[in-house]
Amino acid sequence: MRKFIRKTWVIADFEIRKILHDPTEVLVRAVQPALWLLIFGQVMARMRVIPGGNYLDFMSPGILAQSILFVSIFYGIAIIWERDLGLTHKFLATPTPRTALVLGKALSAGIRCIPLMFIIYILAALLSVHVLWNPANIIGVIVLLLLGAILFSTFSLIIACLVKTRERFMGIGQLMTMPLFFASNAIYPIDIMPGWLKIISHFNPLTYMIDGMRLLMIGTPSGFSLLTDYCVLAISSTLFVLLGGSLYKRVII
Repeated sequence: MRKFIRKTWVIADFEIRKILHDPTEVLVRAVQPALWLLIFGQVMARMRVIPGGNYLDFMSPGILAQSILFVSIFYGIAIIWERDLGLTHKFLATPTPRTALVLGKALSAGIRCIPLMFIIYILAALLSVHVLWNPANIIGVIVLLLLGAILFSTFSLIIACLVKTRERFMGIGQLMTMPLFFASNAIYPIDIMPGWLKIISHFNPLTYMIDGMRLLMIGTPSGFSLLTDYCVLAISSTLFVLLGGSLYKRVII
């Protein structure tokens, strides 16, 4: 187990160093959530979508989760690039377990999102969102962030292993993000969804990540228990990592 953790971290560290070489990536990725909060959030707040509540408060955790989804879901394209550069062959030639390779890459996707999380926290606070700065709450949000990023980036990796070309992957990536986002509780509560969409949202792991973040970030009571949110994400992430490890070699076949 110790060797597995060490090898996982080596892979994650390899990916994280790419951010240190190009820190502007974090700022560029922050533009989209900033626009959602500054424009969409301000407009929707005037429409009283959340009766008796502040819409920006409700929306901020959803935009954080959206940013994690968008960063993670396109992470699989890096696997295709690595294959084209010959790096995948080198990784597979090492004694590192494939699940450690997959988990390390997925973990690095989550670590990439942590600076983005703090930017969204600060921006939300500047917009008078009642953000909870309790260290325990922030750590809880980071854990949800990491679990969600591992889940969605591994899902992305699985798709990359199956489709194998950048063009096809980009099309499928676009197809996946919007349904996941709009079939969740990111920008509107589950209560106002039509019946069929409520059912879908309960099978959407993004819903559980947002649910937990909403409780920890702004203190709004969640629709599910916090334990349920963590368990759904942890179990789903584990299954996806195992599946991704079994399929990882297929990216070069």
